[in-house]
Amino acid sequence: MQYEFDAIGTRWQIDLYSSLSSSKKKNLLNKIKDTIFEFDSVYSRFRQDSLITRMSRKTGIYNLPSHADFLFSLYERLYYLTDGAFTPLIGQILSDAGYDRNYSLISTRKLNHPPLWRDAMEYDALKLNLKKPALLDFGAAGKGYLVDIVGNLLHKEKIYSYCIDAGGDILYKSKEYKPLRVGLENPNNLKQVIGVASILNKSICASAGNRRKWGKFNHIIDPHTLSSPTNILATWAIADIAVLADALSTCLFFIQPEVLKKEYNFEYLMLNSDFSIEKSPNFSSEIFYK
Repeated sequence: MQYEFDAIGTRWQIDLYSSLSSSKKKNLLNKIKDTIFEFDSVYSRFRQDSLITRMSRKTGIYNLPSHADFLFSLYERLYYLTDGAFTPLIGQILSDAGYDRNYSLISTRKLNHPPLWRDAMEYDALKLNLKKPALLDFGAAGKGYLVDIVGNLLHKEKIYSYCIDAGGDILYKSKEYKPLRVGLENPNNLKQVIGVASILNKSICASAGNRRKWGKFNHIIDPHTLSSPTNILATWAIADIAVLADALSTCLFFIQPEVLKKEYNFEYLMLNSDFSIEKSPNFSSEIFYK
């Protein structure tokens, strides 16, 4: 059984490896869409009515929903691990570069470095003290986190075998322990793959600049250099949960994987600009390009 729909600017495909009655199928889809809508209403910088947009207009203390704790804690930890390269404070830079609410993809302003985390905000126990006006962006991990939240919803509905694919952020669970083969897209030719990865009861997420690219920018911008990295074409990360795979696939553009491996249990593959490949020994895959 399968759901397909568009949400948060991407295509969703959810495969359930069990049958449901027509009424339960409809009710479950409504729950999934309601969950996505609620998440988007908090974290989207593209919505005028979102909490993130309201926060960008006024400093102060904001109460956050319960699911914010894991996301903010992960961002804060990775912020300091990457020396500020992985930061939610990248929102204004992305918008000024052209990846704005209207998807203008035209850079009309001079880019400025984001403020330091400690200068801009303090987070503690679902309370965010925003000390400076800031347009936050959680695009580097938010979609993966939402995939996990939808997966948790399926578990509550006693559905334990499924595949959630939200624009390439994939979470796969199988009670029968059947591996899933996932194509690794060639960023230079979307009709090709450079290989196939295999996952089982894990998540795989990718980061690449080819799909949202304009001028000299793409959606991955280094806050230190105010430019998009050019030495890496694409990264893939496999982890137990999608939010971690999503976040680390972006971090790989900014920091050596060995540093991340000391802190997190994950596997990775990196496709460099010369099409050379770096991968961890346990990244289960068949690579077509050498």
